[in-house]
Amino acid sequence: MTAVFRKLCRDDMAEAASVHCTSSKERLPWLAQLHTPEEDRGYWRGHLFATCDIWGAERDGTLLGVIAFRKDWVDQLYILPSVQGQGIGSRLLDIAKGAHPQLFLWTFQRNTAARRFYETHGFVATEETDGSGNEEKEPDVLYRWRMTTE
Repeated sequence: MTAVFRKLCRDDMAEAASVHCTSSKERLPWLAQLHTPEEDRGYWRGHLFATCDIWGAERDGTLLGVIAFRKDWVDQLYILPSVQGQGIGSRLLDIAKGAHPQLFLWTFQRNTAARRFYETHGFVATEETDGSGNEEKEPDVLYRWRMTTE
């Protein structure tokens, strides 16, 4: 069965936070336990829902991936590890690209899978930091994508 993509509502935010947490624990274990599940749910329900368009992919009533984006920025993109590589992240990213002519995003330098994914989808690294300016104190990289006119 194929995934269904839809704009998420406030009632979906606990499950969106859970996708974020599950993906982070497996793919970014060195950052595990930075926040409690309650803090993650509050962040998704409060800050992200208030400031971003949030879309999700679901299959059989289970949320598989989420993207939170706003003008010029992708704030969050997480796919459950068990369904990565099935085109869900690509489709969610396409939704954000369809809404904005340029996008920026941050990812961690050592998250090589994410970096490869973004570069495959046309994002170009524009800046690297030592991590002193982010909450995780983890070196990161700023990416930019710009719509091309052909």
